[in-house]
Amino acid sequence: MARRRRDWTHYDDESLLDERLCDLDLTLEGTPLERRVQRLYAELDRRGIGFRPHAWLSSEWFSPDGVPGVAIPFFLAHPRLMKLELRQMLEVEGGSSTACMRLLRHETGHAIDTAYRLHRRKRWRDVFGLYSQPYPRIYRPRPSSRAFVLHLDAWYAQAHPAEDFAETFAVWLTPRLNWRKQYADWPKALAKLQFVDELMKEEVLGKPAPVRSKAHLEPVSKLRMTLKNYYRSKRSRYGLAWPDVYDRDLKRLFSDDPRHARRPPASTFLRRLRPKIRGIIAEYTNSNVYTVDQVLQDMIERCRVLKLRLTMVPSRTETQAIVLVTVHTMSCLHARRFEIPV
Repeated sequence: MARRRRDWTHYDDESLLDERLCDLDLTLEGTPLERRVQRLYAELDRRGIGFRPHAWLSSEWFSPDGVPGVAIPFFLAHPRLMKLELRQMLEVEGGSSTACMRLLRHETGHAIDTAYRLHRRKRWRDVFGLYSQPYPRIYRPRPSSRAFVLHLDAWYAQAHPAEDFAETFAVWLTPRLNWRKQYADWPKALAKLQFVDELMKEEVLGKPAPVRSKAHLEPVSKLRMTLKNYYRSKRSRYGLAWPDVYDRDLKRLFSDDPRHARRPPASTFLRRLRPKIRGIIAEYTNSNVYTVDQVLQDMIERCRVLKLRLTMVPSRTETQAIVLVTVHTMSCLHARRFEIPV
């Protein structure tokens, strides 16, 4: 007997989290994602590139070795799943049209590299480094460096030679972007862009791709994990174990002195400002929203345990709190460096 399809779109979060990914019956067809993939193809066509990376739904963004295609996270295929993603992770990677196109261009850089085996060329290695270099789980970026283009957050081009190429390709492909002017004062980054421009003309334009696999790796239709387990695993990648080393800083901003017993609790104050603070810090530090929220959550809990209260007017306390959370977010990120998603 055919399995009866459940209408999970009206489930509450708890019920939805019990659903397996493979039971969601998701497809690209008829979604905004399909139109964005077609938009990507149009951008390639305007550049004279006939290559078309195939796309499918999976657990996250990636372009696998040996397969010149792009996997797109399943939650972007339905508004209900995007709402769940937002509640679980506090942001939706690729949720807007602009963000989605940035990621599609980046993954297409990987796909076109695979399709034409570009990284095997000596000049590619001379410009970007060894593709065979072990892929790190963590990396320490240099935000002030002008040797890499800026496309995705967290200075992602610095993670690995393969990411450097994909990011450079994505900037090169972006419509209406005058990369020669934008990177005129960044000689090393500009040289990489000029190389990609030459490489496309010499090795890609008008030529069939040697690698043509249309395989779908880890398609959502084969993923048997529940949404609950998916988010448990995903959050563990961004969550941090925070020691109580910043109790001293919290006590400088707030106080446990009995004289301030009538003042508002610091934990309540931070909890009320939590969405605002994490948004500001994530935007200006290129940090993951979930990571910033973990810092805030830990500070809120420490304030509660230490029974801290406000000592200054709320407006001044808010400013100081933003500084404090920013400092500890960046300190913790640099202590653990930046994690590369698997």
